[in-house]
Amino acid sequence: MAAGKSYSDVTWLGSDQLLARRVGRPINRFMSIEASGGIVLLFATAVALIWANSPWDHSYHALWGSELSLNVGNIDVFTKAGLEHFTLEEFVNDALMAVFFFVIGLEIKRELVVGQLRKPRDAALPAIAALGGMVVPAAIYYAFNKGGVGADGWGIPMATDIAFAVGVMSLLGPRIPRTLRVFLLSLAIVDDIGAILVIAFFYTEELSWEWLAVAGGLGLVVIAMRQAKVWWVPIYVIVGAFMWWATFKSGIHATIAGVALGLMAPAKPLQTDKEASKVADWLRDKPHVFVADLRFAAFHIRESTSITERLEDLLHPFTAYLIVPIFALANAGVPLSGAAISDATTSAVTLGVGLGLILGKTIGVTVFALAATRSGLATMPAGCNGRQIGAVGILAGIGFTVSLFVTGLAFDDPGVADQAKIGILAASAIATIAGLAALSAATPKVQVGAVSDD
Repeated sequence: MAAGKSYSDVTWLGSDQLLARRVGRPINRFMSIEASGGIVLLFATAVALIWANSPWDHSYHALWGSELSLNVGNIDVFTKAGLEHFTLEEFVNDALMAVFFFVIGLEIKRELVVGQLRKPRDAALPAIAALGGMVVPAAIYYAFNKGGVGADGWGIPMATDIAFAVGVMSLLGPRIPRTLRVFLLSLAIVDDIGAILVIAFFYTEELSWEWLAVAGGLGLVVIAMRQAKVWWVPIYVIVGAFMWWATFKSGIHATIAGVALGLMAPAKPLQTDKEASKVADWLRDKPHVFVADLRFAAFHIRESTSITERLEDLLHPFTAYLIVPIFALANAGVPLSGAAISDATTSAVTLGVGLGLILGKTIGVTVFALAATRSGLATMPAGCNGRQIGAVGILAGIGFTVSLFVTGLAFDDPGVADQAKIGILAASAIATIAGLAALSAATPKVQVGAVSDD
């Protein structure tokens, strides 16, 4: 058993069985590593690229192009205006990714209420840096594609992949100041807010106001239940599922429903730590403890942790190790033949995406952040320097998940979409290597005041 990691011997994972010792616990330890989600994502991407460029490439496209249909009576669940048929790839992008964006919504809500973004002074630097990291890449892309077939793809290089970027940073371990990690996290979350707004307002198809009104009404039902302190999760799942469906039918991308539901989740616990401690003391001091007492105490102690935090802990493994890798498997299968690569090197779309992510993110984040600190609008994170901020700007060029997602919304032409995907993959790889090298060079071997996250 690894040092610092313990398991209950009443569970299978903590048992002495061979599979638990040789498979279960090693997998559990791997999943506790911060960079593990990025490793699984890389593996899924590699599988997609190899599969799509193998002699069996037809099976790749046939699988993700398979049509899905679900009928309830005379109602076809997966039909909406402008959509002739619903494929497995679209199910991944519209339905499964709604869960991913729900977790993003939870992260945003937590940061706004109890996290780094709750105080305007603390939020100023990552917010301004994120603004630069969105405006400059979009401008670079637009300069290459103004009036061309790829003009609608300006939102692609605006995105930063949180899990990937933070995972790369974690490779340097405790050398990295915790304040710099928080800066990157906050920047990426503000970046996600921008990406969500772009998707909602600029990548919406035909809009059905009737279905949009239904989605809005269901959102009000969720708010009313929360205000009434209805805490039964299944009822939220049911209402949330119908809200997703109404959003899907409205023409707004259905993942917006996931974000909205995440933002509605309570970020403050029902009980304070002090109140939970009192309940624990009451239970300890009781001369006779009954099952009802245990249930009462368990509820009140559990409610000292907010709903957003509990849902994040519950859903993060599913999104990091299942949903996002499946998304990469469905979307990263780009043809890499000699002709495709040759076309990409001269494509305005590929150049706009690649330079937008590599140069645009670096310049935008660094210049806006340093301008904010020097003008007094914001303060430099404790223990950090300008070179480290520049390195974070390079890491922010790892667009990947959300960039691939926006590509699917921006382009109907598979050829143009593939050119954008090649730019995303190349830029993300360069940003990973260059960002890691820059961050390592900018960070002393022993960082004074650094705090390990372990």
